[in-house]
Amino acid sequence: MSDETTDPHSTRGNYISQGQEFTRDTNYIEDRILDDPQAQWPVEAGRYRLIAARACPWANRTMIVRRLLGLEDAISLGMPGPTHDVRSWTFDLDPGGVDPVLGIERLQQAFFARFRDYPRGITVPAIVDVPTGAVVTNDFPQITLDFSSQWTRFHREGAPDLYPEELREEMDPLMRLIYTEINNGVYRCGFAGGQEAYESAFDRLFTALDTIEERLTTRRFLMGDRITEADVRLFTTLARFDPVYYSHFKCNRQRLSDFPALWGYARDLFATPGFGDTVDFQQIKEHYYIVHEDINPTRVVPVGPDLSGWLEPHGRESLADTPPFGDGTPPEAPRPDEVVPTAHTPWAWTD
Repeated sequence: MSDETTDPHSTRGNYISQGQEFTRDTNYIEDRILDDPQAQWPVEAGRYRLIAARACPWANRTMIVRRLLGLEDAISLGMPGPTHDVRSWTFDLDPGGVDPVLGIERLQQAFFARFRDYPRGITVPAIVDVPTGAVVTNDFPQITLDFSSQWTRFHREGAPDLYPEELREEMDPLMRLIYTEINNGVYRCGFAGGQEAYESAFDRLFTALDTIEERLTTRRFLMGDRITEADVRLFTTLARFDPVYYSHFKCNRQRLSDFPALWGYARDLFATPGFGDTVDFQQIKEHYYIVHEDINPTRVVPVGPDLSGWLEPHGRESLADTPPFGDGTPPEAPRPDEVVPTAHTPWAWTD
């Protein structure tokens, strides 16, 4: 990987290379926490802390899956604020600016506790080993899959199977499409270094969105009647589309609200416990518009858009014969210390 590429949710500075297509830095710490007592990092309730900023779509995924599976008692949650400097995400929302469990001001400290001269960006989500204060992994695609497969002893009663064995042959290529063309596609638009790179990225993004729109016209969720990991991965991009990507990243062929199926689908998931109750629209806007100074040098954060449409009925129940979680049940309400402030939600637009 060249020095011209990086991850916009890390802390490495400039993301745009003149005339170039944006390429994400995907060199993450690939260690895994396994349900094996002999593993370097064995599954153990209370030992690990998930660090996940609400603003980041990759981190938001882990927060959703943690909630859906009921892992709150097993894996604690630390939440940095929505903005960061070139050094690190910081715990500026906590009293004294210090994470109350890890006792650190910057996530960087956990990376340096494991790798003294860690050379890459400091990214969220990250899982930290509480006893040593050292980062274990920041490999976001694997983290959620391991929550489903390695932490089953600590799943709540009624937890859904988000990665069913019988669906993986179809799910895996679909999730690759979602990642390359949509999750990362919006970034290729926003950080394109020239007109040609931007237009190519724009076409790829909306071609993929059109494909998913067609798929969701006849099925409630991506894999049919029930929610899976694929829905989690798509949702966090859709939640950010109109507030950020449409304008900030120039993904402006049409808004999410102009796609009948995708918009109904997004509202359906937003109304599902574990999804919408993890989304903080104000933090999302602050992160993108303040941190990405190469796109928005004034750092002015837009007041809009009107978010009340997220609360409108979606009417997608008729596309399925079973509940969203199949034989499972919805998670309980979020813990008081994990509730998104009402002022940062669509309900603030209904007064």
